[in-house]
Amino acid sequence: MTEAPLESRGTGAVLRQPAFLAFEVSRLFSGTALTLLRAAIAWQVYALSGSAFHLGMVGLAQFLPALVLNLVGGAAADAYDRKRLVMAFQVVPALCSTGLTILALQGKASLGVLYGTVMVVAAAAAFESPARSALLPQLVERRLFPTAVAVHSAIQMGAFVSGPVVMGFALDRGGIALPYALHAALMTIGLASMALVRPLHGAAPRGRVHWSAIVEGLRYVRRQPIVLGCMTLDMFAVLFGGATALLPIYATDILRVGPRGYGLLASALEIGAVLAAVAMLSRPPVRRTGLALLWAVVGFGVSTIVFGLSRFYPLSLAAYMAAGMADYLSVVMRGTAIQLSTPDELRGRVSAVNLIFIGASNQLGAAESGFVAAATSPTFSVVSGGAGALLVALLVAWKNPALRHYRAHEPAASSTPSTPRSAPPTASRGRGTGRDA
Repeated sequence: MTEAPLESRGTGAVLRQPAFLAFEVSRLFSGTALTLLRAAIAWQVYALSGSAFHLGMVGLAQFLPALVLNLVGGAAADAYDRKRLVMAFQVVPALCSTGLTILALQGKASLGVLYGTVMVVAAAAAFESPARSALLPQLVERRLFPTAVAVHSAIQMGAFVSGPVVMGFALDRGGIALPYALHAALMTIGLASMALVRPLHGAAPRGRVHWSAIVEGLRYVRRQPIVLGCMTLDMFAVLFGGATALLPIYATDILRVGPRGYGLLASALEIGAVLAAVAMLSRPPVRRTGLALLWAVVGFGVSTIVFGLSRFYPLSLAAYMAAGMADYLSVVMRGTAIQLSTPDELRGRVSAVNLIFIGASNQLGAAESGFVAAATSPTFSVVSGGAGALLVALLVAWKNPALRHYRAHEPAASSTPSTPRSAPPTASRGRGTGRDA
């Protein structure tokens, strides 16, 4: 059977896959809840502490559980039913936000409670995220997968836009308890939709997590220059270039725009991503995937520098939106490259390694931004980080020619593995995962 032409792989064909559609509805609500909760906790931490250092500690509290548990979560995603894992570990943040709602109404929230909540939610995500990422390729036909990655990323970014905006208005109208209550409600709706997901195919769960299986995933990533290059590029670029942790400071002390302005600013990254998604979904899939990924990181670094220097709110919004456009392109290019290079029976473990890199970039990046800002200034932290992202892109382009020349629709000999010994004979040779995809 010949593969369908690129033109037939449209958004409509992807959304006509029932399992994919139910999965995306679930992700729309859970993704909105995710960024709503993050923005609410960041706002409350800064309101209680008034400290950039404590905002950095939020990032560190998110990263430590992920560092310890992500590899185990990835192995679990390859050993157990992925849908059930997703649902089980989405219950945890819903319960946490219910508890925060009660404490907020009683006026008993503290920094210790908030840090503890962040760690518990991050521990649950260490199991939920690899399972969700590995589940995605099981929901669409193989020929539709490149478009499915773009559609999924667009829906996810749209959800991420909504969360901080909803948080800002809810905070303004009902105090900090209302955003926490909304998070619990959104997670409940997401769980109901996930219950309707029926995967099309996938390897049979093996029901056991072995250390050897975890090591196998690590070895696979180390041997694949394209996979390792994608992960490394994202980790160091966002580690240096992220400004998300400092948004409460920018909104409160630098731009002086209040809770509503903060909500919109916190959504600007995802608004830019949605705009980029609309543009990408109207065009054929990008073929020069590796080169596009590198240019996306360059754009991210430049936009971050402009944001750090700006004192004009509309310019700050525009710069952060531009960073979001570059970030979306990076997400799609990296996700497609990793997916195309990973067999189904390794998806959970490769997803877990990828999520560790992502966690290092996002959470350690937040910690780095907060600590540098506390030692110097928020402006120096953001601008120097953007410059660091540019340097990372240049170094990876120089040191990893396989990634620089990689094309998604051409097989790459250097990244085509032999079948792992532990692979079940009936396992599907599908594709892998992307940034919290």
